[in-house]
Amino acid sequence: MSPTDGPSPPYDRPVRVERRAVDEAESRHANGPDWDRYADEYQATHGPFLGDAGFVWGPEGLTEDQAGVLGDVSGKDVLEVGSGAGQCSRWVREHGGRGFGVDLSFRQLQHGRRLDDATGVPVPSAQATATALPFRDDSFDVVFSSFGALQFVSDLEAAVAETARVLRPGGRYAFSITHPTRWMFPDDPGQPGLTASQSYWDRTPYVEVEDRTGEVAYVEHHRTLGDWVSLLAAEGFRLTDLLEPEWPEGHERVWGGWSRLRGRLTPGTALFGADWEPR
Repeated sequence: MSPTDGPSPPYDRPVRVERRAVDEAESRHANGPDWDRYADEYQATHGPFLGDAGFVWGPEGLTEDQAGVLGDVSGKDVLEVGSGAGQCSRWVREHGGRGFGVDLSFRQLQHGRRLDDATGVPVPSAQATATALPFRDDSFDVVFSSFGALQFVSDLEAAVAETARVLRPGGRYAFSITHPTRWMFPDDPGQPGLTASQSYWDRTPYVEVEDRTGEVAYVEHHRTLGDWVSLLAAEGFRLTDLLEPEWPEGHERVWGGWSRLRGRLTPGTALFGADWEPR
């Protein structure tokens, strides 16, 4: 369901798909190595679209320059959770902010170092999970995630609480995810992806299990729009933005389950913006 290229690549390791409960430790153990395996292909395939110092919120191509969800980042401390190669954080730095990144995948962070050297805009980054951010309380003015860590987290309450902890009073939080309604449909960019096949309210995670070892190799977690709003409200966030980017005219890119065919009929991305005040 994330903007990869459909289910994670097999890497010569056949997998079977299941829908079942997976806890935070198992999700983390699967998704870190999976993104390490996929990082080279991901950056080679999507790097030009993302830009070395670009800020794209999703496969539709909506940029932060267009959306303005973060507000003015100049002079602010900004954390990107699930930063990948740091493209968005590099954009932050080019717009006067102090951008920092964290990602679970070490290989993605290595690509970040490559782009640091290529652009001359280094992004300080750390290997970490969204549920245990390695920063002191009140460290940042803005925290964001562009199709980053959140869909791969089981303990989302802990991740949102961690965001609140590291934000300063009056801080800004923004993130994009697969639009929750997409979970009703097969992850297919063609005609089969237009027919609802399961319940929107079925929150059972999507799981890939390696045939040879029986280990979980990849996990994505689903929440409804109501779940996301409730989670934000429970931590004191005030929702200010909920954008559902339309598919642009002339945009022919196919990215996993995202395509012009589907994008003209149903939203593929949800973008949330919220302000935080301590209670």
